[in-house]
This record gives sequence, C-alpha cells and structure tokens, in this order.
Amino acid sequence: MAVAGGIDTRPALGSRSTYSIGALGGFEGRAIQPGDRLPVGRAGDPAAEGRTVPENMRRNPTSPCELRVVTGLYWHRITEESGGQFFEDTWKVASEADRMGYRFQGGRPLQFVDRDPPFGAGSDPSNITDACYPYGSIQVPGGTEPIVLHRDAVSGGGYFMIGTVISADMDLIGQLQPHTETRFVEVGMETALAARRDRASMLDAVRQKLS
Repeated sequence: MAVAGGIDTRPALGSRSTYSIGALGGFEGRAIQPGDRLPVGRAGDPAAEGRTVPENMRRNPTSPCELRVVTGLYWHRITEESGGQFFEDTWKVASEADRMGYRFQGGRPLQFVDRDPPFGAGSDPSNITDACYPYGSIQVPGGTEPIVLHRDAVSGGGYFMIGTVISADMDLIGQLQPHTETRFVEVGMETALAARRDRASMLDAVRQKLS
C-alpha cells in the first residue's frame, strides 16, 4: 500500500522504517496497532495523480522464486557435493521471516569438511571465528536452515556464510510469504554487478513514469 505524501513520521538515521527491537524509528518505535492514527505528509504534484507503474516495470517473485547468490569466503567449509545440493534443492520460507532475516527450510543439510575448530570459534562445524556479515549474506547455523540476513540483522558473528544474495534480489525477499518455494541460483560477480546496474536503471525509469 502506498499513501500520497507518505507516512509523516520523524526520520531516524535517515529512515522512516521501524526497528522494533531497538524501539527506534517509525511510529513510536513499535509495530502498528489497531486504533493508531498515523500522520500523513503533504502530497506532491496533483498532476501526477492517476499515474501508475507499467506491469513490465513491476518485478514480482516467480514460482519458485529464484534468488541469485555469489558464493562466499567460507564456501570451502562444505563438501563439493553438498554445495551442489544447496543450489539444486527447493526451499520454503519459514514462518520466522522479518527485517532481521528470512529463514528457509526443506533442503538437505549441509555436509562440512572435517577440520579442527580455529582459535576463537565454537565447536559446531558451522562456527567460525567472528566475522562481519554483509547485507544479504546467508548463514546456516548447524548446517540445516539457511538464514538470509536482511536490513535489521546483526553486523557480525560466529556462523559461517555460504554466500550472499545479490543486492538486486533483496527486494524480492521482502515480498516472500511463509511457505513460498524458493531456489538459490549461483552467479558470478559480473552478473551481480550487471543486475545492480539494471535495477538502478529500472528505478530511474519508474521515477520518471511517476513524476
């Protein structure tokens, strides 16, 4: 749903979104409740009324939804066979899905390469010495259920990352409902960068259509 003029809450850190865990931003830093009255901002040019975004500019998830992934620095931690299965399997969005992360279920568990835990890492094969988590990175605690880290995720921790969903596909994740079938598709860096450029061009075209 879009509202002319937008929801006129006070920006926090440059955003009007709500970070409920930290009680920051949005409407009183919490989820919207029945009976709340939301302030509406001043609408723009009336001449833009009635304009719509053409269907060919509306990107909707396919069935199954395909999320493109660049493999990460810790890819070597799993066996070659297990890596192939990760991309072959069809996963489903779990009920635990929010701005912190989207959990996926239904695929085969990862098989890790035997190793001695490095200094500072936990004993589980999925543990690593603490590292930064990029936006869109996929951690797999215990090797069973991938979690794609979203906008409000922690910035680092001790779980290995199998890869990262490319930035051009992260908006799709926000449209996925629980139980949506999903496939992860391996791509290279050149494809990821080209997709980012295409997305930027598409958003510019949308702005022009609505201006």
